[in-house]
Amino acid sequence: MNVDEFDFYLPDELIAQTPLKKRDASRLMVLDPEVKERKHDTFPGLLHYLEEGDCLVLNNTKVLPARLYGIKEETGAQVEVLLLNEEGNDEWETLVKPAKRVKPGNVLTFGNGKLKAECISTLEHGGRMLKFFYEGVFLEILEDLGEMPLPPYIKEKLQEKDRYQTVYAKHDGSAAAPTAGLHFTEDLLQEIKQRGVNVAYITLHVGLGTFRPVSVDTVEDHNMHEEFYEMDQVTADMLNDTRTKGKKIVAVGTTSARTLESVARKRKGKFDKESGWTDIFIYPGYEFFGIDGMLTNFHLPKSTLVMLVSAIAGQDFLLSSYEEAVKERYRFFSFGDAMLIMKGSHHRWQQ
Repeated sequence: MNVDEFDFYLPDELIAQTPLKKRDASRLMVLDPEVKERKHDTFPGLLHYLEEGDCLVLNNTKVLPARLYGIKEETGAQVEVLLLNEEGNDEWETLVKPAKRVKPGNVLTFGNGKLKAECISTLEHGGRMLKFFYEGVFLEILEDLGEMPLPPYIKEKLQEKDRYQTVYAKHDGSAAAPTAGLHFTEDLLQEIKQRGVNVAYITLHVGLGTFRPVSVDTVEDHNMHEEFYEMDQVTADMLNDTRTKGKKIVAVGTTSARTLESVARKRKGKFDKESGWTDIFIYPGYEFFGIDGMLTNFHLPKSTLVMLVSAIAGQDFLLSSYEEAVKERYRFFSFGDAMLIMKGSHHRWQQ
């Protein structure tokens, strides 16, 4: 399968640069791939497509304010550091700009000396291993000095840090937000629960590899980055109960979908407590075991995310829906509008 088959025309002005004033004010395109029908709605309209006993699965990862700006102690040169993975003992795998300025032995200073780091090695991919020195709690210092690592296609500065965080974010560790969840408010989640819809939580810490472009020509040749995920027993039991009752499991975002599939495909559709690293790559032809529907945003052309969504919606139907989204001026990517894909949803919207 050729990567170019997942390309589509997208004007730059449809890439949302800032979040809407209200989280749930976005639009919602609803797709029923079974009958190839679609409907235009607003995000709170999600309530109409969920029934009592269905289960909505949210990713409660929390984005680290992982972008730091500092200076090189020896020369005063400005540097930018992006934290990727903690290796223990306050040592972090990082990306540094400009990388050529930072060599092993160099010391970087942030926040007038509140935080310091020594470069201890150069990594294969061009990154740097830094060891940090500080007094107090590292995450608290990061909250004070760090900025949210917004995706490269967002050029505007984020005015409110919490808008690149879901209202239910809990476990620190992501380099990027699970953006389908940004649309939810506390009130909307409460209303969903009052309708008898179950809300379950998994954790998948999103890596920066999610923004890495596909560099091969053939889909099957692409290697996915690994990401850490976790499902507890409470969620596993809730999902198994949903299955037993014949109700729908709806993943909020591609990260939730990848976690559910990572757990369920080993057990032919059943769930159990589990944690580990997943590099699952879902594209058309994949057999789904863990989800019946998905809520997601509108994604980049030729990305692994478009391939995943094509697997559940059908490639031709998904791309024609994207064409319509462009025509109808939907907002794309992290701060953009949403799409719900669920078989049988057109029956629900007629109720």
